[in-house]
Amino acid sequence: MYQSFQEIIRIEKSFGLSFWEVIRENDTREMDITAEEALRRMEKMYDAMREADKAYDPSLSSASGLAGCDGERIAAARREGTLLCGSFLGLVMEKAVKMGESNACMRRIVAAPTAGSCGVVPAVFLSLEEEKGYSKEEMVKALYVSAGIGGVIAQRASISGAAGGCQAEIGAASAMAAGGTAFLLGGDGEAISHAAALAMKNLLGLACDPVAGLVEVPCVKRNVIGAVNALTSADLAMAGIRSKIPPDEVFDAMRNIGRILPEELKETGRGGLAATPTGIAFRKGLETF
Repeated sequence: MYQSFQEIIRIEKSFGLSFWEVIRENDTREMDITAEEALRRMEKMYDAMREADKAYDPSLSSASGLAGCDGERIAAARREGTLLCGSFLGLVMEKAVKMGESNACMRRIVAAPTAGSCGVVPAVFLSLEEEKGYSKEEMVKALYVSAGIGGVIAQRASISGAAGGCQAEIGAASAMAAGGTAFLLGGDGEAISHAAALAMKNLLGLACDPVAGLVEVPCVKRNVIGAVNALTSADLAMAGIRSKIPPDEVFDAMRNIGRILPEELKETGRGGLAATPTGIAFRKGLETF
């Protein structure tokens, strides 16, 4: 697994490879599989995202009653044309919430990179495919780009809310989706890495404060923020805007922030929104359920 974006970009330039090819080659070495088999495995991952989106059931609510049905509410507002953000961003919002709710309702999802952040990458990628007509082959390549970004984050920092706060889950997912989007828009390794860095910079220090310790509130709605943030960050990067702090240093900062966050803000359910009077009431109600 690569330790830095700088290393990936160096290989990209030295060997005339695309960012996704650098990641795929590493994947084949680590897994001891052929390039064709590696692509098939990633294609199955993307198919699983598609299937999870299609299988959303608007009649389901989670066992706690804290999550469910909101994805269909956004879908209805989008159909009615009442969303200020417009149809495309509405589609992204809809898919992000639907995927997060499916996770809360114990449906089949893809942890990308975690279950709590499962809606970000699929919402962005599936919406882009639907809106822009990208081929499945292009989407699988973009997923490789996202996987490479997630790998660097895991090596330099963390993708665990318990270790680094929600910046390590929604933040990491947003960075992955931003870089993948930049790739689809024609960006090279530099644009991809800066899109990821810009996305992460917006979410540095994000607390992990699940109400009642469940991956529902505020997790499901944070997938929306992560997805929309990814798109704006990719646009910034493709417009030529660069992070003044180099991408690798951004993720080093993320690691350091995660280390000093109090444990109450790292998935313990003892701080932030979980510690509000209403959050505590939800927890006590579920304890007596």
